[in-house]
Amino acid sequence: MRIVESKREVGEAFELAQLEAQTAFGNGELYVEKMLTNPRHIEFQILADENGSVIHLGERECSIQRKHQKLIEESPSPLLTAELRRTVGNMVVRAAKAIDYTNAGTIEFLVDEQANFYFLEMNTRLQVEHLVTELVTGIDIVKEQIRIAAGAPLQYKQDEVALKGHAIDCRINAEDPSRDFAPCPGTVTAYRVPGGPGVRVDSALYSGYTVPMIYDSLISKLAVWGRTRDEAIRRMKNALDEYQIEGFRTTIPLHQKILVDEHFIQGRINTGFVYNRIGSRVLDRALGSEDIAALAVALSLSRRKRKQDLAVIPQRKPAGRSRWRTFGRASLGAQDFKWSA
Repeated sequence: MRIVESKREVGEAFELAQLEAQTAFGNGELYVEKMLTNPRHIEFQILADENGSVIHLGERECSIQRKHQKLIEESPSPLLTAELRRTVGNMVVRAAKAIDYTNAGTIEFLVDEQANFYFLEMNTRLQVEHLVTELVTGIDIVKEQIRIAAGAPLQYKQDEVALKGHAIDCRINAEDPSRDFAPCPGTVTAYRVPGGPGVRVDSALYSGYTVPMIYDSLISKLAVWGRTRDEAIRRMKNALDEYQIEGFRTTIPLHQKILVDEHFIQGRINTGFVYNRIGSRVLDRALGSEDIAALAVALSLSRRKRKQDLAVIPQRKPAGRSRWRTFGRASLGAQDFKWSA
């Protein structure tokens, strides 16, 4: 993707984008679309069977991102009213029917400040963030996708789908936010999952598991459900505090700082939120337990080496009384000396 802000930039941007596309995908074809600055990213989950029945399961708010990849998803979106949800939901159902779509799927949009929806893409599969939709609808999307593939009809009608409560999902990645989200492969030295009402963890991690050098950075999905968005935020904060993954850096500290930001709490978010709103306050590197351990080892080795160096220094006896000691005794009383180890 190349952003073009004036006519004079078109030629160069086109050539660079075409070269990159040809190199990466073997296809240099390009298309032009409207540039939306810091929009919201909202998507609708659908289910469609072989008989032509299509329903939607409401929306997911996916605006908290880094490098155009999602970090936090929630359902329902703080932006949508019931009327707007119904309008866009009917639109995605008509779109799926128009192409005779069959499967679980997601239709994604970018949304500007005036709540205008712009079609982005359709993912013709189950998505990472499906669990927040499952938590608010009670519908097992994985199970429904398998039933659809087997030729079974949908078990639900549109008027039977209701969004109850609020769900939030944090993608826990093995990355270092303080180094532009650099990958952090390593071995899990300690692992403890959070628990409690409304908490769900989807992960294959365990103590001793090694995240390899070549991998997808997503290592866990932490989701919570609450009766309200405020309750869901509180539960997510508690769950993040309880979640222990040691051995390498993760995005847990970043999630913790986002969850307490007043703009996030108010639902005032967009795709530029992490960089524009939080900035260095989120990306500053804090000392973790592995840093403290490394520092302790370094100090121990430094102290040991210093003792070894002192042991080989030749000890010479002073010639007579020290003038410093004599002067000190003459001008200072014993009470003036303070010793420290």
